[in-house]
Amino acid sequence: MSVQAMPAAGIKEQPLPAVLTANDLKTIDRVTGINVLVAVLALSIGALFGVFQGLEHAKVINIYPFLQPVIKTYYQGLTLHGALNAVVWTTFFICGFFTFVLPRSFNRPLRYPWMSWVAVITMIVGLITAAVPMLTNNATVLYTFYPPMLAEWSFYVGLTLLVIGSWIVGFNFYFTYYAWRKENPEKRAPFLALAITITMVMWQIATLGVAAEILFILLPNALAPVFGYTEPGLDPLLSRTLFWWFGHPLVYFWLLPAYVSWYGMMPAQTGGKMFSEPLARLVFWLFLLLSTPVGFHHQYADPGIPEIWKFIHMILTMGVGFPSLITAFTVVASLELGARARGGKGYLRWIGKLNWGDPSYAGQNLAMILFIFGGIGGIINASYNVNMAVHNTMWVPGHFHLTVGSAVTLSFFAIAYWLVPKLTGHKLFTKWMALAQVWTWFFGMLFFSNAYHTLGLVFSVPRRTMLGEAPYYDPAWFTPMMESVLGLTFLTISATLFFAIMLFTWIIPRKLDKPIEMPVAEPLDPKPAPKWLDTWWPWLNGAIALVLISYGPMLFQLITNMTTWSKGMRVW
Repeated sequence: MSVQAMPAAGIKEQPLPAVLTANDLKTIDRVTGINVLVAVLALSIGALFGVFQGLEHAKVINIYPFLQPVIKTYYQGLTLHGALNAVVWTTFFICGFFTFVLPRSFNRPLRYPWMSWVAVITMIVGLITAAVPMLTNNATVLYTFYPPMLAEWSFYVGLTLLVIGSWIVGFNFYFTYYAWRKENPEKRAPFLALAITITMVMWQIATLGVAAEILFILLPNALAPVFGYTEPGLDPLLSRTLFWWFGHPLVYFWLLPAYVSWYGMMPAQTGGKMFSEPLARLVFWLFLLLSTPVGFHHQYADPGIPEIWKFIHMILTMGVGFPSLITAFTVVASLELGARARGGKGYLRWIGKLNWGDPSYAGQNLAMILFIFGGIGGIINASYNVNMAVHNTMWVPGHFHLTVGSAVTLSFFAIAYWLVPKLTGHKLFTKWMALAQVWTWFFGMLFFSNAYHTLGLVFSVPRRTMLGEAPYYDPAWFTPMMESVLGLTFLTISATLFFAIMLFTWIIPRKLDKPIEMPVAEPLDPKPAPKWLDTWWPWLNGAIALVLISYGPMLFQLITNMTTWSKGMRVW
């Protein structure tokens, strides 16, 4: 070894940076492709049941008698719709998208590539294990699976495996982040990689609640008869509390991948730059801090939760709206930079210079517009008095579809329009069809969600109900119901177009005109973000402290006073 090559005495030698090779990229892309494929297949089935439910609500046609004996009840279809769309479609797509982006952002391979394979196999096994009882009508408990309704034990085992698989994805990211940090001790973590890692940490904190509910309450009750034991019994209030520890952060697990793209990718797709990288980092840290201690705003109607805890969670829920307000201003500023670089003028005329001809960009921009209305509805839901007026009405699925069905799903559609051609090496099947798809989804969700908001707010129409067969069906509902059918028509056309585009892009080997690069937005200010925005311990410790403060006393009370008189039952 030459003198120049020898490390100086007393100086710790830094590990050489790992190099992202073509073989690494091939493994990453294969894992990503499997995740995306499963996600799209799940969405195709789940969305179909959504159409069936909407048509039944409007008394157009009740398709379920024609599905016998495969699908026995409306509520079985509702369970499949919720589980496949809200859990399977989102989780698989997110894990695939993140697996694709994170190593490219770090420009180093995943620390343990085999963990990616273990993760996706575990998730698929979990999906199949949970799907069997749902398809055999042994787990018709909706995607919230509230006790005392009790599904077959394999349903809970499948959900557990699905969550464990997503945890493995997250752990692989943490190991990769740590390895990169050792190689680059003085550098700021790239924004995309940091945002992805924060999202997965938030997800693992959030899923602790539902993991405890399944492992210690639901699964023992479901397994007891199998082994010839008496059910230990259920406490519905404790179960609901543990579920909503997870249930609302689940929304942010859906949303933050869209934010990853909106902040870190979209500006590049329209020729702009990230308006403020420090603010973008702050947004993700705030979501880590505030996403979990908000669940009691879903339990305003539960008499067993003292008002003080509902009030605390209401305040924290209002607080978690703050990072979305930051997003509304900073992302739009980033896009305006791109539009003005393309010749945009005036106060608003620059909007016309955005890259509307690119379906990937247009879809995400339309998703952001819909999310404005979804965010406003979220503030209303968090408001105690107003929530009482819309609780358990059709207002809730109207709001729900503006978040996971619009901001999230439409963004994922748009991301797929560059991601799938990148994975396959095949040209996107007709750009004009993709543009038609994102616009029809936009208008479809506008009509559909507006109709459901109206039904809930004006007429107090209940949700989770087979409305078409209800004896209290009111002719006054006719107009908003027809509006919902109009929206469903647009959504059905849009979904059909999306699945056709994905299928033909995958199977038709048309060569790309030019290689597709992952879009990465450069910051407007090249100076690195402040170090406190690249430091984990204050944010992570703060998040854990807030969870313990906001949930600890109430959970202690519920557990010490737990009543298990309620037994699992089938109400379907």
